[in-house]
Amino acid sequence: MLKTIFMGTPDFAATALNALIDSPHEVAMVISQPDSQKNRGKKLTPTPVKMAAEAAGIKVLQPERIRSDEETIKAMREANPDIIVVAAYGQILSKEILNLPRLGCINIHGSLLPKYRGAAPIQRAIIDGEEETGITIMQMGEGLDTGDMLKSESTKVGKKTCEELYGELAKIGARLMLEVLTELENGTAKPVKQDDSLATYANMLFKKDGELDFGKTAAELERLIRGYTGAYTYLEGEVFKVWAADAAESDVKAAPGTVIETGREGIKVACNGSVLILKEVQAAGKKRMAAADYLRGKQIPNGTILNQDGRN
Repeated sequence: MLKTIFMGTPDFAATALNALIDSPHEVAMVISQPDSQKNRGKKLTPTPVKMAAEAAGIKVLQPERIRSDEETIKAMREANPDIIVVAAYGQILSKEILNLPRLGCINIHGSLLPKYRGAAPIQRAIIDGEEETGITIMQMGEGLDTGDMLKSESTKVGKKTCEELYGELAKIGARLMLEVLTELENGTAKPVKQDDSLATYANMLFKKDGELDFGKTAAELERLIRGYTGAYTYLEGEVFKVWAADAAESDVKAAPGTVIETGREGIKVACNGSVLILKEVQAAGKKRMAAADYLRGKQIPNGTILNQDGRN
């Protein structure tokens, strides 16, 4: 049995924490990001990891900046863990923390390293059109996802959305984490160095990354919609989100962003040598719904331009 400290924040990490709680290993402490303000009421919402920990009666610490929070670091040192497990925590760890446990720190990373090091590996793999991605359990060092690999497993991307792939990879990550902990405990782990020459980076996604540029191909935009939660354009000057779409080849001559047909199939929009069929949408102030249902209450005339800057 290993004494662990778990560090993580979103649902992806909570899946691993729950698996760790149900394992023979001890979870001495959980560290997560501070509660966030959500919705118009700005009510503080606990992170999924915090909720999982509290449900199991485990102590939770939420430092604003862990690198400089002496009280948190002192509590971690006093816990005297054998290992620290990190999954989508959201802060960079100091050398002091990395060296604190006797077995070091391991990270559950959402890609097949050395590809897609960085903050948004799952989203970027979908957006870039990768055929497969996966999970890598790695020994953490001071570099950005550069540590030795302890175990990995791949899965097909296919037409999965970010949400679907997150859920699948979270389960794989939880299982591989437990396998690695057993190997580290038994002294049978076999670290493999990463080939830095093959490294790519998955930079954090920002709001502007979700804008639909109809000058691109429909296939590119369909991947963006699956990989970016809440991709959007503008309709009549207001944000118009697209949650699901299909891509179709076409020799349509209309300008990119032009609505060329609407109906039961959805909203067909001209792109670069192709057509994007909007299947699920969300107008400003409305709920997300099937495009066909949206069209029953709001007609979009052929020739309407969906654009990036909000001007018609």
